[in-house]
Amino acid sequence: MVTTRPPGTRTVDEILAAARARLLRLTPHQAFGEVSAGAMLIDIRPATARGARGEIPGSTVVERNHLEWRLDPCCAARLPWVTGYDHRVILFCAEGYTSSLAAAALHDLGLHRATDLVGGFRAWAAAGLPWAPAGAGTVMLAPGASPALPAG
Repeated sequence: MVTTRPPGTRTVDEILAAARARLLRLTPHQAFGEVSAGAMLIDIRPATARGARGEIPGSTVVERNHLEWRLDPCCAARLPWVTGYDHRVILFCAEGYTSSLAAAALHDLGLHRATDLVGGFRAWAAAGLPWAPAGAGTVMLAPGASPALPAG
């Protein structure tokens, strides 16, 4: 078993820092303002996380494992509104870690205006911005996304 880090590899903290260095991340209030002006707010959390915490009304659910396929303008599985590379896409997860990595992946696809929400869903709710209980029907589920599972 290899117990030392192989040459050329990075820690997850280094990978996260590099991803965030590529983004102009948004506070919850900045994101709310941009969504009000037409930006797309995308929830990348799995169904169990949405079920446990709730949802942001008007957001689109594209679970992390489908994200690149749904947002790549060259992919046959893309969402119908993904027609080019200039869309303002704001991703969020539970706390803003996975969404940073995912937004950097969208940059790799050419979606240069993609970013994420600092603090994720928790920060949005703590800021007093609109949210709804899981399953309230206030979000759009992209193909492949599962409905929120009730907290259990």
